[in-house]
Amino acid sequence: MTSTAEPNYWSLLGLEPDSDADALKRAFRREARRWHPDLNANDRQAEERFKLVNEAYAVLSDPKRRRAWEGRSIDPPSHVDPFASGFPDFEDYLEVVLGLGRRRANDEDDEARQTVTDSPGDSQHFSGDWPATAPPPPPPPVQAAETLETDVLLTPDQALCGTAVEIELSDGTVVEVLTPPQAGDGWRLRLAGVTPGGGDHFLHLRVQTEEGLRIDGLRVHYRLELLPADAALGCAVDVPTLTGPVTLQVPPGSSSGRLLRLRGRGLESDDRRGDQLVEIVVVIPAQLTEAERALYRRLQELALETELD
Repeated sequence: MTSTAEPNYWSLLGLEPDSDADALKRAFRREARRWHPDLNANDRQAEERFKLVNEAYAVLSDPKRRRAWEGRSIDPPSHVDPFASGFPDFEDYLEVVLGLGRRRANDEDDEARQTVTDSPGDSQHFSGDWPATAPPPPPPPVQAAETLETDVLLTPDQALCGTAVEIELSDGTVVEVLTPPQAGDGWRLRLAGVTPGGGDHFLHLRVQTEEGLRIDGLRVHYRLELLPADAALGCAVDVPTLTGPVTLQVPPGSSSGRLLRLRGRGLESDDRRGDQLVEIVVVIPAQLTEAERALYRRLQELALETELD
């Protein structure tokens, strides 16, 4: 039972005896919302009060049970706990008890849904395990598409001619992928829809040598780091190529981003040979000596004087 003493159902709903059906519904809706466990988390007293409110409406809205209760001859209505398996969502709960739910898309669904009407002969009430008519099983969870990426290391010759690489997918499947001829460092190959949820698996091609040469088709790229003085005044510096180091003359006044070309120092295919591009990158030492700081301060002063002139 929800209470050891017989409750006064009218008082539970805050109504005077013999209130009409509309007042009964309004009071039930108000009290059910007030005490619904969803709105009173971890409140045992609210749960018990909610059960009593449901019990009161079930009795007072059924003419036969109401007459029996008024004559005090009704069997205790709480011999079966309708919430033994948990509390329903509040809106679903009202939909079943008051018949206030949204209309179904077709008549079959209307008949399958338990509703309550104002007609005494057709009145049905929430008095068994929730729900009286079992809802359809929930749809399976939608798995978010996952995008994966794998680095694939290639030698310059493999990138030039194309090669077969084996990739193990997330489900353990091993697939063989052919890389295209004249592939470049940073290229991405897409395996569509092979990850859980239907996402893509990308192969990120890495084509670099130990000396820092990056391959892109027939062309070779190299980043040459220079100190500010060397970039400003020009210098001769050895740079690596696929066939060995060569001496490169850096022109004075070279800023970061400037490209210098070494003709014919790239890869060769079908009587075509690419070039090597050398990108200038001016770097500042992390630690400066006092003498270096003094020189930079003097350069700063000279630059300011030039602007003022």
